[in-house]
Amino acid sequence: MMRIASYALETWLPPENSHGYMSSPIMSAVSGEQIGMLGGQHLQYDAMLEHARQVGGTALRALNFHDRARLLKALAIHLGEHKDGLYQLSHLSGATKADAMIDIDGGIGTTHVFASKARRELPDGHVLLDGQLEMLSRGGSFMGQHIATPRLGVAVQINAFNFPVWGMLEKLSPAILAGVPVIVKPASSTSYIAEACVRLIIDSGILPPGSLQFIAGSTGNLLDKLDAQDIVSFTGSAATALKLRSNPNVLARSVRFIAEQDSLNATMLGQDVSIDAPEFTILVNEIVTEMTAKAGQKCTAIRRIICPADMLTPIADAVSEKLASINIGDPALASTTMGALVSDKQKADVQSVIKVLKQEARVIYGDKTPTVNGADPTRGGFVSPTLLACDDPLNASLVHEREAFGPVATLMPYQSTEEACELLNRGGGSLVASLMTNDPTIAKSVASATAAWHGRLYINNRESDSESTGHGSPLPHMLHGGPGRAGGGEELGGIRSVMHYLQRTAVQGSPRMIAAVGDTWIPGAPQSEIDIHPFRRNFNELVLGETLTTGPRRISIEDIEKFAHFTGDTFYAHMDEEAAAASPFFEGRVAHGYLLLAFAAGLFVEPSPGPVLANTGLESLQFMKPVAAGDSIQVQLTVKRKTRRTDSYGEVRWHVALNNQDNEPVAAYELHTMNSYT
Repeated sequence: MMRIASYALETWLPPENSHGYMSSPIMSAVSGEQIGMLGGQHLQYDAMLEHARQVGGTALRALNFHDRARLLKALAIHLGEHKDGLYQLSHLSGATKADAMIDIDGGIGTTHVFASKARRELPDGHVLLDGQLEMLSRGGSFMGQHIATPRLGVAVQINAFNFPVWGMLEKLSPAILAGVPVIVKPASSTSYIAEACVRLIIDSGILPPGSLQFIAGSTGNLLDKLDAQDIVSFTGSAATALKLRSNPNVLARSVRFIAEQDSLNATMLGQDVSIDAPEFTILVNEIVTEMTAKAGQKCTAIRRIICPADMLTPIADAVSEKLASINIGDPALASTTMGALVSDKQKADVQSVIKVLKQEARVIYGDKTPTVNGADPTRGGFVSPTLLACDDPLNASLVHEREAFGPVATLMPYQSTEEACELLNRGGGSLVASLMTNDPTIAKSVASATAAWHGRLYINNRESDSESTGHGSPLPHMLHGGPGRAGGGEELGGIRSVMHYLQRTAVQGSPRMIAAVGDTWIPGAPQSEIDIHPFRRNFNELVLGETLTTGPRRISIEDIEKFAHFTGDTFYAHMDEEAAAASPFFEGRVAHGYLLLAFAAGLFVEPSPGPVLANTGLESLQFMKPVAAGDSIQVQLTVKRKTRRTDSYGEVRWHVALNNQDNEPVAAYELHTMNSYT
């Protein structure tokens, strides 16, 4: 009998019946028998919040973005080394090995991705610059920059039962990256899997104390105690989201609230697809996968299948044939391809919704007591995959409103692409809609007509199918969320999700002040000329604002012509005096822009081996003023930003400014080099 404990104030608190709080049973999805109990603790929510803010938040904010990314990488590696126990527990929830991998390996992989993207895309510092510098004055002495910094509160993360590991880690990772401590509240029915994962995290000692606390059972009056710096991130039903979002304290204090709710996701088959086309097979495979993976208990699963009217019967036949080969049974058995719903209660809920849907749809396959291998079909959460068909979806409502959160999907015919788009949007907002087509004009029209109602559009065809990740697979790189019924939130999406836990602030001031706040040199901020060439100084020795000013180089007509013939770039502006003079941009022949870059490099590069290991590219190249034969150029090379990349070298970003003999800017760009630490 598992006793699921809470983790608060660095202590594990087992369930108990005291102080008017009663523990609750946890039932096996396979046998229907009690396997554990949770809750009943009298948790000190005020103390938990204070501990998170003062201990966890202080420790996390003392680290910079890259430090926190290293913690996540270490955490992902640790969990990957100890995931077998999580697999075993997942069987009790009705999950097969394949289902468990979606949850457990998916969560660990997501943590790895966040750690990696953070090292590449976030600064090696404490402040994230958001957007470009804004010039707010004519002379350049007053400017603005949006920045993002960690909120000083706690992230309360309330997760759903279907993904106890992935659902936790995909929220935990961006919060930790942002420097915000977390209190996790899992769904009760699979809390034992989440608890086991949290124990692995706590026992690893990787996260600072106070970074993570865990509530097994009810959140009690926790939401009543939050303030404006806190964040609530919720995954679950729309009804529960509304209840939490409407908490008077959450409303009064403007507590940031992120919701990912249930949605009636749809897939559409394009009118260009015939029965023998690859896209037809792709659609059938996607439908069956989404109906049976996790026994259909996925917030991204296909609930509505929108197809050309003449394709309804062929699709129904093909899907039914594949569903008939699904082996329902004890998820611990290798032969099982679909396990059970998470509980008897969930089974009853799915069956009740099927009865409602049958008011507008007919049963094509299923809706019967399944044959179950290795378990009693009358116990636990075993159900048959059920395929329905609604013949008049435009005049139906229930099929667009009621979701059976299990292996249930409904076919819906359409007569035109416009009608199909209307049906896609009738779900009132979804996490994902998919389209199977080989016609890019259909893809364009569907995207234009439906994107506003869907968080993700997944388009698959013969070109992408071998590498596509599937309709129902949220990826850490891409947004997961959706408008309307789906909750209006956005999770994942790479570094976008980190922004949920940061505060965006507009900072205004002089270039010197803005540069100091953002830890990045900007034009107009102080520069310091140095005696030693900056390419002779290692990463640690370089200081922001250090500048090398080169001597001038005169550009001759011979230089321009030699460059033109050597490169093959004989564009008229460089080689035809009359044509160049007729251009509104030039008064005659001018130097190639890339000639200027090459000469600039020749002016500032120090050729000897040293701390500069490689030039890795440039960004934000601008050509401001043409350079004619007889003009001269001079370069200023300024240390703009430094970012550690590995244990032996880091990236230096340099501001490169080219001026002519009249000190007028002619070009500018940002140069990237990798420099050793010694």
